Amino acid sequence: MKIRKIFKKAVVLSLIFGMAITSTACGNAGQDSSKVLNVYNVGDYIDESLIEEFEKKTGIPVQYSTYDTNEMMYQKVKSGSTKYDLIFPSDYMVQKMSREGLLRKINFNNIPNYKYIDKSFLHPEYDPKDEYSVPYMWGTLGIVYNKKLVKDKVDSWDILWNPDYKRNILMFDSVRDTMGVALKKLGYSMNTVNPKQIEDAKQLLIKQKPLVLAYVNDDGKDRMVGDEAAMGIFYSGDVPLMKEENENLEYVIPKEGSNKWTDAICIPKTADNQEWAEEFINFLCDPDVNAQNTEYIGYSTPISAGRAKLPKEMRDDKSLYPDPEILKKCEAFLDLGDKIKLYDKAWIQLKSY
Repeated sequence: MKIRKIFKKAVVLSLIFGMAITSTACGNAGQDSSKVLNVYNVGDYIDESLIEEFEKKTGIPVQYSTYDTNEMMYQKVKSGSTKYDLIFPSDYMVQKMSREGLLRKINFNNIPNYKYIDKSFLHPEYDPKDEYSVPYMWGTLGIVYNKKLVKDKVDSWDILWNPDYKRNILMFDSVRDTMGVALKKLGYSMNTVNPKQIEDAKQLLIKQKPLVLAYVNDDGKDRMVGDEAAMGIFYSGDVPLMKEENENLEYVIPKEGSNKWTDAICIPKTADNQEWAEEFINFLCDPDVNAQNTEYIGYSTPISAGRAKLPKEMRDDKSLYPDPEILKKCEAFLDLGDKIKLYDKAWIQLKSY
């Protein structure tokens, strides 16, 4: 599954940030990995001024580099070609890497700010004993629709199969996300490994395919903002900026339930600087730091004290912080091991249909 990325308002800003990331990532190239804190994160997934603040506060030099997907990070860590002290995997990848012995148990005695993590994020299915991860950001998957183009009530995944919106629907070019939507519509778990249920979901998506304008990635956000489609599936964290660009857009988590995802902070088994890594985690869990970072990133924070410090329009945004009864119907994606082949096969058949 592709890690969520921030929606930028201008290409110029992306280029500037890209140059900054490259500079930060390469500035310490060639240094002894035991003498710098090696942080490996998704592109544009931290307020980089906080890295400078951490360095000034602790005297710990940080070498910061970025990746695009969970899978890219996983392969790099597994190969051992570079030793990283901190990584930021999604929930299912935390589970996969811990099972494979690629993560180190965290010493929470070094993270007193862990007390600020909301209790609802403790003991997740992907790390039930809270041994390998600290929640970083979270969000949901739902439907973004254009109020000018959609007059029907939007409260169910069913609307994505409404023929009135033929060639006006965007779906993710992502096997777990799009298959997950079909599974939820059918009343199944997004983590099912039942071959019949996966086949049912595939057939449902084949039925929907004539209605789909495109299977998209990040480009889908631009298309929704530009009124090119009536609706599509998107991550909650992308919604505020999309709505800022187009006031006619709204976000809904369908009543059948959806995916509630969490990105976490972990320490690879090969880390040279575990205590430094834990000090950085503790720094990021400070409510003031967390609020600044959350406001920059635009996703939801698992730290209630950090949320309380956000601007009112962010902390009260229902797309970012849905009501608890809605979240009860949501589930995290889990690592399915070899059973993921069932999904891959169904996806290939759908795309070639």
